[in-house]
Amino acid sequence: MNYPHPIIAREGWSYFAIAVVGSVVATLVAPWYCSLPLWLASLFVLQFFRDPPRRVPDNDRAVVSPADGRIVTVERAQDPYLLREALKVSVFMNAFNVHSNRSPVTGRIEKDWYYPGAFFNAALSKASEKNERKALWIKTADGLDIVCVQVAGLIARRILCYARSGDSLARGQRYGFIRFGSRVDVYLPPGVLVKTGIGDKVYGGESILAELPR
Repeated sequence: MNYPHPIIAREGWSYFAIAVVGSVVATLVAPWYCSLPLWLASLFVLQFFRDPPRRVPDNDRAVVSPADGRIVTVERAQDPYLLREALKVSVFMNAFNVHSNRSPVTGRIEKDWYYPGAFFNAALSKASEKNERKALWIKTADGLDIVCVQVAGLIARRILCYARSGDSLARGQRYGFIRFGSRVDVYLPPGVLVKTGIGDKVYGGESILAELPR
């Protein structure tokens, strides 16, 4: 699941190639101002699918953000996957954020779930229950349970997840991608020390959302 970090995430290679080819053709057969929108679209695709490497914190208790974006939820909630009381932290990704998804903790995937669904604005709370989503139940070496959920957004139409039950993930390891706007929910066990708040800007694999209890 790991691969070298190119300028563009592998999930965007075909999109960028199509955009550039279209821009070149338009430049050759039409006045420059006609091709300008296509070149701007190519730049948008380039920035959307960028995938920079990240420096993961050297802290065994850290729960890192699974995505780039802003915190839109920090609340006590019912975990719909493990049916328990949990702390829910949600990260909303807009079209200008990096859309690679990374494991919040080191652990083994006990189970994964996929639910087809609607495509409401991912910033809304109901997106967690109504939208298309892919969830991973990760158990740490200390036996703590973390659930990480990729949620499709208003224009997102493809959740990519390369991890499945039985796999092991390292904290900050890249495991998926969501195309064109989305959200990631993390359900944490009681007793975690929260390190973030609503409105905070976070970076996948680097920003610490919480620390696990000892």
